[in-house]
Amino acid sequence: MGKRQPFGQTVAVPKRHSLPGGLLAGFLIAFSLPPWGWWPLTFLGIAIFDHLAVQTTSRRQRFFAGWATGFLWLAMGEFWMFDLTAPGWVLVFVVFGAGYGLVAVAGGQDDGRLIRLPAAFVLMEWFRWAYPFGGVPLATVPMTQVASPLSNVLPVGGGLLLTAVTISTGQLLRLVIIRRFDLAPLVAGAVTVLVILGAVVPTGSVIDTLDVAVVQGGGPQRTRADRCENQNVFDRHEAATATITTPVDLVMWPENVVNPSPDGTPLGGCEDVFLMTEAMESVARIAREQNAVLIPGWFHGDGPNTTVNYSTAVTAEGETVSRYDKVRIVPFGEFVPLRGFIENFSDEVPGRDVRQGTGPAVLETPVGTLGISISWEIFFESRGRAAIRDGGEVLVNPTNGSSYWLTILQSQQIASSRLRAQETGRWVLQAAPTGFSAIVSPDGEVLDRTGISEQKVLFGTIERREGLTLATRLGAGPWVVLALVAMLAARFGRRVE
Repeated sequence: MGKRQPFGQTVAVPKRHSLPGGLLAGFLIAFSLPPWGWWPLTFLGIAIFDHLAVQTTSRRQRFFAGWATGFLWLAMGEFWMFDLTAPGWVLVFVVFGAGYGLVAVAGGQDDGRLIRLPAAFVLMEWFRWAYPFGGVPLATVPMTQVASPLSNVLPVGGGLLLTAVTISTGQLLRLVIIRRFDLAPLVAGAVTVLVILGAVVPTGSVIDTLDVAVVQGGGPQRTRADRCENQNVFDRHEAATATITTPVDLVMWPENVVNPSPDGTPLGGCEDVFLMTEAMESVARIAREQNAVLIPGWFHGDGPNTTVNYSTAVTAEGETVSRYDKVRIVPFGEFVPLRGFIENFSDEVPGRDVRQGTGPAVLETPVGTLGISISWEIFFESRGRAAIRDGGEVLVNPTNGSSYWLTILQSQQIASSRLRAQETGRWVLQAAPTGFSAIVSPDGEVLDRTGISEQKVLFGTIERREGLTLATRLGAGPWVVLALVAMLAARFGRRVE
């Protein structure tokens, strides 16, 4: 057979233009992310990324064009990290940006790129969701499309399938621009079939309804844990809860707002210290006053070297009937990887690690089985899937975003709650002390949401649901394998022509 023409025969990109072009692609993808959320820009960014990779003259040039895309995309999408750790922020976009350079190279330059590039993106996204130290799934491709029609594919294949169809749609845009009408209908057809399939597959059925109240106590952003302030945080949530005047079945509080010190702790310069016995009695009293199940988030020491982060279910009688300890804990926030080594270079690390939970991701309550993902866990499809496979009829996400700068991370957490809702076919309740708190329907619609720092209670009637979506049944594994097979098959097909 004669040699097939490359993927769009145009003039090669001059070397001096490849880096600016890559930065432009990264800028467009970044502005598709929350809090900006201009999701169509992703397709233009991917089209530019694809064009540069096809038309550059060497692998080295392809790599640096792709790296420039990842560099600016992640630098903007994870800019909130600068306030916590400027070196860590730089490391993230430099190292993971290089990963997208490898993606640009792996895609190749022939028509097999229509298969290889989406597969390479799937593998890269999956890798950074899982490694290192458990993964950092922030500023991801699926977050750019949570409000777009492409999100219909989430019940079928979760975030990885959404990644693939997003990249394919960007490639489709380029095919149309360069008038490759022999290939464009094939890509358009594949994307359309998957979107339609996602709209018609079963996503579960309704068991019953619940009247819920999601409580946000309010207060200033950029606050950190302080034993002299723990009572004030609790009091703000108690005051907000006291405004609930209509009967509800479930009252949900954020992560960490019940943060007591051991009984007998001296004031030590504080006007007041919130003690364990007082905290337990107050939580039980509030549940009785509301005549509802209360879900408070606890955080406190548990021995000399360990901290615990968990949520409990307290009945309308004031009895604690269930507890879930956070399983996926935050690297360098709740635990320090390679602690002995890291402490040689920095004193600004947590003195004690949070003890990692091991139990099922549910709270068993008189009003139903609540699947739970505490804070960071909502970013991981595996934790949402575990909560529903363990019997969750609703997915709750108590979180604490009060220490973070700007609203980038908080907005991406709302996006993650929307992803988990569509993947699992469940309602999602997100509660944060200073925002954002939200009620999200199974189709990913945010029905109500708080502002930053305001004290507010969100009310809603939601559904308890049963049944598993395909994404919940299968998880990420089959899509990772399929991406590997697709890359190998496309590469092999190229060699035998």
